[in-house]
Amino acid sequence: MDYSTKKPMETIQWGIIGCGDVTEVKSGPAFQSTKDSKLVGVMRRNESKVKDFAKRHNVPIWTSDANDLLNNDQINAIYVATPPSSHLKYALAALQAGKNVYLEKPMALTAREANEIVSAVDRSKAKLSLAHYRRKLPAFEKVKLLLEEQAIGKPFLADIQLFQPRQSSLIAKSDTDWRLVPEISGGGYFYDLAPHQIDLMYYFFGAFDKVSGFAYVNENKVEETVNGIMHFENKVQLRAVWNFTAPEGFQKEECVIYGTQGSIHFSFYGDQVLLRNRNGEETFQFIPPTHIQQPMISAVVSYFKGIQENPCSAREGALIMRAMEQFCGR
Repeated sequence: MDYSTKKPMETIQWGIIGCGDVTEVKSGPAFQSTKDSKLVGVMRRNESKVKDFAKRHNVPIWTSDANDLLNNDQINAIYVATPPSSHLKYALAALQAGKNVYLEKPMALTAREANEIVSAVDRSKAKLSLAHYRRKLPAFEKVKLLLEEQAIGKPFLADIQLFQPRQSSLIAKSDTDWRLVPEISGGGYFYDLAPHQIDLMYYFFGAFDKVSGFAYVNENKVEETVNGIMHFENKVQLRAVWNFTAPEGFQKEECVIYGTQGSIHFSFYGDQVLLRNRNGEETFQFIPPTHIQQPMISAVVSYFKGIQENPCSAREGALIMRAMEQFCGR
């Protein structure tokens, strides 16, 4: 396996490029509380904000220049948590500097950029993992286990429905709504939320061979409604719709997987899984981790140390990026 081919490290010493809102609770503290992991430095262009972050999170090094982290010999891994418009730049720079990389989703602005990152990883002695952290959350590990146990027989269809108002509570808050600027985000709220959902379908069902879809693009050049279908090599099909103009109070966010002997129901942002089959109904309840990315970060640390396989590779991330473009009819 590829995880055994590169030099192991005793402790993963992290630098964060882009310590914004997502790093406050969801990811940042997990680098300090994970075994064999230490957060050494943080970078943000706003000097007062990065200094404040470092003070509150007990991080010894803070800077407004990413090169200070890239050139720091204490740091052997970089978490790229900036908006997608700079993912390519910082991922390539970190790999060039010999740093392992944990890269936020979406992987890049486009599938072409994602493939550039894949090529750079292939050339590098460093490693890279994608932050598709829902793979490691207990609710979705349970879904995968139920499928492997054939609790619903043979699955044949997954149905995703996501209807959100223009001010969706699912979107992480930020100083500016950069997610609606395609030059920064890649394509609106769809590009922020859909990567996790499409990646989980890939995680559950494996390789896919056909993807198609179409989208309504508004005057700001971002997708407001996206409809897509996907065909997996194991004959499972996915149909999915995302809409970001739903009226307040009419939100919906659900995935149902149908099989020959039942169905599995869950929310991508919830904490329970409902199983329906010939034995009746059973609900599985889970307590999400305080720092939602902690299980994935723990797996990434193990991968960087050379004791576990990659929990989400660059090549997988590029597949998801291409599928997103195909869903949008690009």
